[in-house]
Amino acid sequence: MDFTVIVPFGATSWCEGIIGDGCGGGRIFFTCKDTLNVYDPTTKEMMTLLENLQEPQSISKKRCHLLFTCKQKKMTFDLSKMSLIED
Repeated sequence: MDFTVIVPFGATSWCEGIIGDGCGGGRIFFTCKDTLNVYDPTTKEMMTLLENLQEPQSISKKRCHLLFTCKQKKMTFDLSKMSLIED
């Protein structure tokens, strides 16, 4: 099977939501400048989830949680609640 992921121009890090692994299956999550964004390749819509991040560096996804690192701080965004989980 040939599969191509299109990452928006300027993305500093990205990960793909696996279908059947909770929230956001099939969508592409990425950081760009100081924002956390999601792109849905089916509808071709993009949405900003968080703004004013300080130097986002990496991102991964596990079930309904987006795990990402900004500068030297690890953060979690809950997709089911569409909010940042405060430590």
